[in-house]
Amino acid sequence: MTGPSFDLVAGWAAQGVPLKVAFKGIDRYFERYYAKGPRRRPVKIDFCEADVLDVFDQWRRATGVTAVRDGLKSVPYRSSGVDSIAEESVAEESVGDGLQAVPERAAKRSLRAHLERVVTRMTSARASGATGEPFDALIDRVSRELETARSDPRGLRGEARRAAIERLTALDGELLEQARGMLDEGARAAMVREADEELSPFRAGMPPDAFTRARHAAVDRLVRERFNLPTISFT
Repeated sequence: MTGPSFDLVAGWAAQGVPLKVAFKGIDRYFERYYAKGPRRRPVKIDFCEADVLDVFDQWRRATGVTAVRDGLKSVPYRSSGVDSIAEESVAEESVGDGLQAVPERAAKRSLRAHLERVVTRMTSARASGATGEPFDALIDRVSRELETARSDPRGLRGEARRAAIERLTALDGELLEQARGMLDEGARAAMVREADEELSPFRAGMPPDAFTRARHAAVDRLVRERFNLPTISFT
């Protein structure tokens, strides 16, 4: 790979995009691409850029990393506005032979839409067998609470909305605690090593306490990925 495409991918590396994050963005693009039907022409890596950077945005918000590398200097992090499960709400527009990701950027995210996506992801995680029986009781309880919240025809406003958001944060913590408890020492150690590798491009510029928080958040993200769990909390 040479020319502009090489420069593009080199730019991802310069920003500190973890390799696994780049792969996830590329996979997300191809899932949509082939959902359109059989394709015979090869896809340029350039068409995957929006998805790669969107997934990188999600990773940075999840870990708390607030700067990206630009050569030897850091530049302020500018969020794209894509939420943590934006892969479920990405629109598309045709660009030549490819599909360009067009993330939703609503000024105010919908709590109801968030609840619907979380319920869908919870159902999918159970159906795929990713969670297993130990999660069943917790998933049932969480799903009931989410269904009750999203079925209120009046919607959630004011104090009720604030209380619901606090409850979502608590449920998210319960879900992660359950998932962590299912990991053996070897799996936990492997996730810590992977988190350290992902954060290595940014570590030199991070205070120790910030790095500790980022590592914890990165491990939590890997735990979610391992069990196909959604982010229940809403910000």
